[in-house]
Amino acid sequence: MKYRDPREKLVAFNQHNRDQWVIGIAERLPRDTHILDLGAGETRYRRLFKHCDYKAQDFAKYQGVLEGVLKEDWNYGQLDYVCDASAIPVADNSFDAVLCTEVLEHVPQPIKVLKEIGRILRKDGRAFISAPLGSGLHQQPYHFYGGFTPHFYNRFLREFGFEIVSIDPNARFFGMLLQEMRRGIGIVQAHRQYPLWHPIRWLLRVASSHNVARWLMRLDVEIPIDEFTVGYHVEAIKITDSI
Repeated sequence: MKYRDPREKLVAFNQHNRDQWVIGIAERLPRDTHILDLGAGETRYRRLFKHCDYKAQDFAKYQGVLEGVLKEDWNYGQLDYVCDASAIPVADNSFDAVLCTEVLEHVPQPIKVLKEIGRILRKDGRAFISAPLGSGLHQQPYHFYGGFTPHFYNRFLREFGFEIVSIDPNARFFGMLLQEMRRGIGIVQAHRQYPLWHPIRWLLRVASSHNVARWLMRLDVEIPIDEFTVGYHVEAIKITDSI
């Protein structure tokens, strides 16, 4: 994704970092890898896996959100499987890799989805999962859970025959602060018009500056606070023949 304003890249780190993570995954996978994009939605990552045998799944019922802070238009991409994420109509051991980005909070039974990922992956297959830990209500009414912790992944992925390769936070406290501060500034500016001389106008201008964004992201590295993050990027390898 390209950004016209350098502040956008910093503030939109959540999506930017996730996109870069998926780009790295695509570059690592060998040609003709059988990969399922689980909960693929608009299939934003299809083009990254042109060298693979890419399949996309979604339940295809979300219609976008017309009102509120997190409103969005939505158009599904080309889907190979329209079904529940916990019941994919394929045989056991069908895929070499499964990509599942920002999906678990939107399914009624996320633990069953992890089990299904274990079923459809071959031994030594890789699962690539991201989901939020901290977020606002989004893609309603299909938002069922507030977030997923490293303890969740460690317990249930191991239970379903996986070995954890990595669980990496997508920024920490100061990154979250930057994201929500910028969101708050946008909300205030949409509802309040301050005259040029008003101190609040200048406070908002300073708070939304590129320098403040850079400072907060620098603090995120220099003072890492692990109890806060917008979410995790998880990689796991299936180490058993069956679950």
